[in-house]
Amino acid sequence: MAQELVLDPRLQSTKSLAWWLYIGHGLSFLFSLGAFSFIPLIINYIKKDDATGTFVYSHHRWQIRSFWWYFFWMVIGGVLFLTVIGIPLAWLIWLGAWVWKAYRLLKGLLDLNDNKPMPV
Repeated sequence: MAQELVLDPRLQSTKSLAWWLYIGHGLSFLFSLGAFSFIPLIINYIKKDDATGTFVYSHHRWQIRSFWWYFFWMVIGGVLFLTVIGIPLAWLIWLGAWVWKAYRLLKGLLDLNDNKPMPV
């Protein structure tokens, strides 16, 4: 039988918040292609210092980096979409960014569930 790790209440609270922020990013991602992810992003920035010194801190950084890189690639796709020649490339970039963001959200959520930090 697997032994469950018992977390102190402060760590459990920061872990729960990170879990909800993954859910918020994921829902925004599914229903608005990430347009409303700025809401959990702001909370990530505000609350990440509360998780300093814990594995949860790496999850806040992971979510923040995921947002900004996804945003970057969506903008690049948008610029390319403005040109007729760039439209197919724009769709390819958007698809790649979508798959990459989905992977990052799922990987982060699963690692958070397993009490593992995210890579730097």
